[in-house]
Amino acid sequence: MSTLAPRAVLVSRRSELDELLARHGTRAAADYYLRQRGRDLGEVAARHAALQAALTAAGAAIPADWRRGHIDREDLPRFLFGPEDLVIAVGQDGLVANVAKYLDGQPVIGIDPEPGRNPGVLVRHEAAALHRLLRRPRATEERTMVSARLDDGQELLGLNEVYFGHVSHQSARYTLSTPEGARERQSSSGVVAGTGTGATGWCSSIARERAGAPGLPGPREAALCWFVREAWPSPATGVSLTSGRLGAGEELELSCEGDRLVVFADGLEGDRLELSWGQRVTIGVAGRRLNLVV
Repeated sequence: MSTLAPRAVLVSRRSELDELLARHGTRAAADYYLRQRGRDLGEVAARHAALQAALTAAGAAIPADWRRGHIDREDLPRFLFGPEDLVIAVGQDGLVANVAKYLDGQPVIGIDPEPGRNPGVLVRHEAAALHRLLRRPRATEERTMVSARLDDGQELLGLNEVYFGHVSHQSARYTLSTPEGARERQSSSGVVAGTGTGATGWCSSIARERAGAPGLPGPREAALCWFVREAWPSPATGVSLTSGRLGAGEELELSCEGDRLVVFADGLEGDRLELSWGQRVTIGVAGRRLNLVV
């Protein structure tokens, strides 16, 4: 059993102000750029201040005898989480999804720096509550994740959804096979497979526009929904298999019939798997779960 003190790892992402300054160099230049487009730097600066205040409060709430770290979202693929870590995601709901794929059971506390602006599905706490959460037993709920595994053993996990398709989102050619044994060659702008958590986002927008869409799973249900985007009918490709559900142990198989096809999760296109001719990817319910502190 490890004797190491717990490590609190703060995770955040650059604010809109940070991104503007990185692009324009100075606040004056950023202010001019926004004013030319009918926007105000004050709003962006206020949001930046709210994020910094939440990060400061979160850092102050961490017990003095704990180890601590702070990582930017862009560095997540290169960061090694330890089994004693407790992750504190300060930002929007999507930040929790971004970090979940790199964890293996570590609890996650979502901190909302702007209560009322974010939906608060995954960032459920204000920074002021962190002191209490870190010093008392924490209740968690397990949320289902989705797995995409290549035939060479590479695997990618997602909390919301995984996307399979062309790197530029143009038409991708592949063969789709369902757990029921149905099989179809298709040309489409990609396939999206999501969890119950993701059913409130991208999958929800697809389902609203899809007649006969399958029922979307709940966030703790060991099930996925999947959708083919803009399937194209032709003499060589069909459009009969465009949506469905996957239960525990069931997999959707996609066999690549083109170049530059990719799989990425939760919008992080830079951290992706790449497929070439003949490679296969299977998508199903992941063995890992997100432990979200509630």
